[in-house]
Amino acid sequence: MSTLIPEPIPAVMIDDDVEPDRPARPRWGDGGNGRRRAMGTAGIGSRPGFLTYGLLAAFIIGGAYPLWWSVVVGSGTNATRGETLPLLPGGNFLANATKVLDAIPFWLALGNSIIISSVITISVVTFSTLAGYAFAKLRFRGRDGLMVFVIATMAIPTQLGIIPLFMVMREFGWTGTIGAVIVPTLVTAFGVFFMRQYLVDVIPDELIEAARVDGANQIRTFFNVALPAARPAMAILGLFTFMMAWTDYLWPLIVLSPTNPTLQTALSQLQSGYYVDYSVVLTGAVLATIPLLVLFVIAGKQLISGIMQGAVKG
Repeated sequence: MSTLIPEPIPAVMIDDDVEPDRPARPRWGDGGNGRRRAMGTAGIGSRPGFLTYGLLAAFIIGGAYPLWWSVVVGSGTNATRGETLPLLPGGNFLANATKVLDAIPFWLALGNSIIISSVITISVVTFSTLAGYAFAKLRFRGRDGLMVFVIATMAIPTQLGIIPLFMVMREFGWTGTIGAVIVPTLVTAFGVFFMRQYLVDVIPDELIEAARVDGANQIRTFFNVALPAARPAMAILGLFTFMMAWTDYLWPLIVLSPTNPTLQTALSQLQSGYYVDYSVVLTGAVLATIPLLVLFVIAGKQLISGIMQGAVKG
């Protein structure tokens, strides 16, 4: 009796990408080159086009031209202001700068502005970082309500508090002194809110718990964990606080005397006469802007790194 042996079934090569009874689709390497190139032009690695560079150049020129115009008019004469678009500076900048130094107590005003801006910046950054860390990572009764109250104070216009604040400064006998400018702005609601929002996400709760398990108290946890993580935000807050304190005009004008001014209030004396020499006025404005430009150059690297760290966070 013969044994029936079934014939072997021939092997069929099945392409995973080919579905049964359907033609094979073109792969990216052969038939999809056009589609891949079309998608690549709008991908992450694509370079900006002419329109992007054109808009950036327009914004840069529009932002830098007022300062350049001040330099041009300040280095010329009062007649230079009548030109429609002055482009080239003149040779009278040093002469006009000498007139500025003779007309106002420039060095006294410069020293007052440096002291006021530096003290306010250090105080705001220090207290805002401490308060922001407390609101972000500590658990205490009334935390959310206090944070809402701090944010609500930002909705009150500064002008509404000038009269009662001046009365308080007069009662303390501080009118005419730089302490009356420094004390009301030792801490700001915006600084507390800014640092709180930054520290909420940048510091994991597990990292703080690990520090506490290792035996670190609150102060050591703040200095070893929170402070290194908060440095980029502190640099940004410090830069903008210094700029706002440097350019503040209304409150120093009210509370300080003309013999002890800040730089911004002293510059206003250049146009207090019947005849205003705008070349001298703009020379003073340029001299007052130079310290801010130097600060931006020094702190620009830390500022950009802080912005980029916040952009790629998470």
